[in-house]
Amino acid sequence: DVRDGLKPVHRRILYAMSELGMSPDKPYKKSARIVGEVIGKYHPHGDTAVYDTMVRMAQDFSLRYMLVDGHGNFGSVDGDMAAAMRYTEARLSKIAMEMLRDLNKETVDFMPNYDGEENEPVVLPARYPNLLVNGVGGIAVGM
Repeated sequence: DVRDGLKPVHRRILYAMSELGMSPDKPYKKSARIVGEVIGKYHPHGDTAVYDTMVRMAQDFSLRYMLVDGHGNFGSVDGDMAAAMRYTEARLSKIAMEMLRDLNKETVDFMPNYDGEENEPVVLPARYPNLLVNGVGGIAVGM
């Protein structure tokens, strides 16, 4: 969506991390925990697609301003793959917090998730122009 510059899977990862309280001042949590939260509540697709997208958001060579602060082996510019999700950890970056700021102040609409048990934001408030800053590519997931 051009309003926040994110695809649904990116938005769902950031929102799930926010709901888990994974701010930059908190300890890292296992990537597998994040992926499980995302596919369990918001994005009922393969765990690989979600993890690969989260990895990309943590790579300084993929985005100008990383939205995920990764800890561990998140791959290299030479094409080395990231370590398995059970070995890596992550939390939100400081700039990602600007994407999520004011989310609890009814600044954006929410919609039911795939099974109607949870609600998720239609877009994020995005206090900076993520689409211009980080760009976007591909049709579905950002890998």
